[in-house]
Amino acid sequence: MYTLGLNAAFHDSSACLVHDGMVVAAAEEERFTRIKHAKRPIPFSAYELPFHAVAFCLQRTDIHLRDVDHVAYAYDPMPKLGDHAGAISLTLPMEPSAHPVSAEWESPWDPLFLSSIVNAPRHLVSGAPHHLRDRFAGVTAPGTYRWHWVDHHEAHAASAFLPSPFESAAVLTLDGRGEQATTTYNIGQGHRLRRLGQVDMPHSLGLLYEELTTYLGFLHSSDEYKVMALASYGKPKFKQLFRAIVEVHGDGQYRILPHRLETMFGPPRAPGSPFAQRHYDLARSLQEVLEETALELAEWLHRTSGSAHLCMAGGVALNCVMNASLRDRGPFQSIWVQPAAGDAGTAMGAALAVDAAQRQAVGPRVFRMEHAFWGPSYSEEEIESVLRRAKLPFRRLTDVEGDTAALLASDHILGWFQGAMEFGPRALGSRSILASPINPAMQDRLNDIKDREDFRPVAPVVLEEAAGQWFEGAARSPFMLFTYQVTPDRANRIPAVRHIDGSARVQTITREQHPRYYELIKAFEAKTGVPVLVNTSFNTRGAPIVCTPREAVEAYSTSPLDALVIGPFLLTKSLAA
Repeated sequence: MYTLGLNAAFHDSSACLVHDGMVVAAAEEERFTRIKHAKRPIPFSAYELPFHAVAFCLQRTDIHLRDVDHVAYAYDPMPKLGDHAGAISLTLPMEPSAHPVSAEWESPWDPLFLSSIVNAPRHLVSGAPHHLRDRFAGVTAPGTYRWHWVDHHEAHAASAFLPSPFESAAVLTLDGRGEQATTTYNIGQGHRLRRLGQVDMPHSLGLLYEELTTYLGFLHSSDEYKVMALASYGKPKFKQLFRAIVEVHGDGQYRILPHRLETMFGPPRAPGSPFAQRHYDLARSLQEVLEETALELAEWLHRTSGSAHLCMAGGVALNCVMNASLRDRGPFQSIWVQPAAGDAGTAMGAALAVDAAQRQAVGPRVFRMEHAFWGPSYSEEEIESVLRRAKLPFRRLTDVEGDTAALLASDHILGWFQGAMEFGPRALGSRSILASPINPAMQDRLNDIKDREDFRPVAPVVLEEAAGQWFEGAARSPFMLFTYQVTPDRANRIPAVRHIDGSARVQTITREQHPRYYELIKAFEAKTGVPVLVNTSFNTRGAPIVCTPREAVEAYSTSPLDALVIGPFLLTKSLAA
């Protein structure tokens, strides 16, 4: 049985294909269209389905849309439609009904937004770009498959629990918003989730953090990770003011009280203007309030669920500093976070949830998310064809890992393009920019290459078996979703990955997860004694991570990168000279 999961309602549009409980392909639409987060800013164009990501998933398994049994869309518009609920299509103008949920529209864009979603089954059949039509041929609305609307936070929760290593766990989802919920609590057992409670709009930790992100002059609503990095430079001088905004109850509920940041803190920072100390302090203050609030919510969930394990998803779960706080100060023995914790991951969650329900799955789950390499990959022949067409000098390496390690040990910064692409926002060793962590100037060099703000840290990848020697308490952390303190006796060996507060956002790697990536780090350790590399995403400012060989070559050619290792081939600027 094939189940296709779709996320398209808000941002980070994506698709995932599940075959009898196993994820076989997953990708974000931005990787194909080159539009970051796949959508222009609000209003989100819900009619834009992830056709390219769907086509990739179908192509990966050599099937067509007509071969799919179920389609799971990670948003359920029906509760907001009131008297229109159950409609198979909607037309505009669409007046709000007398139903309590939709007595009036929250936004003037709501009718268009909801109409687009309700019409998604027809869009999927008829809207694919011409060059992708082959994979969508032979299907007429409503399709040979069964369509399922999946509650947005249910999809988040399923993405956290069903691929996790736990047969039973509490599940916490935190994001901006879904249909109505902003935070949900579940207990997962086997193949099922049971909702324990939720927090609804307008009370949203995710939207409060987004509000400060905009106030601090960041242009995109997905720039919250920059505020997290900024916070390390500040002091919690405004913490009590934010604490007064976030009113936490003892039953898993919280309220965001009415406020205006401009009234409280003065004019916002103009985009591109210098940062003042108060900007750092504001970021630190809200970051600490977020961590403390999440801890209170987790303690309630722990008491209510009785579980020793916690799974997390939702965009707020990408806040690795908060995750580390929950790990170190929270009540759960272990925490697993979905690597595509933002909306992209809901495609996987929706597909896994519908698959399990339709198969009436019982017994142990067959899928565990040991890695995130579910995207496009390219053969040596395909890569070489691109290089020859580009008329760039290159050579085939006989020892890819050893030769690349030598370049890195000589302080070269290089693009690294290997195997299947990562699913989710983190580059994890397939589409990465790599460098040595030994040179303290490396962070500034990388931020310059990527045209990033100078306060942004760069992250380390470390051999899993050596992680605890270099990062305090580190063990298995394959998805770069937790911070750890650099061990004091090793701090001077890897200064490039040590943030101002002594922390690092760590990725661990094993040979099973990515053999060539692992062997590269082993080779670097043999040359330098350091089993750590700097790993940042292979892209430049404002662009998605590179997906294809051509995009890798273009990014290398138009940036100050020293070299590109793509499959078994090496390109260097010295070769070009």
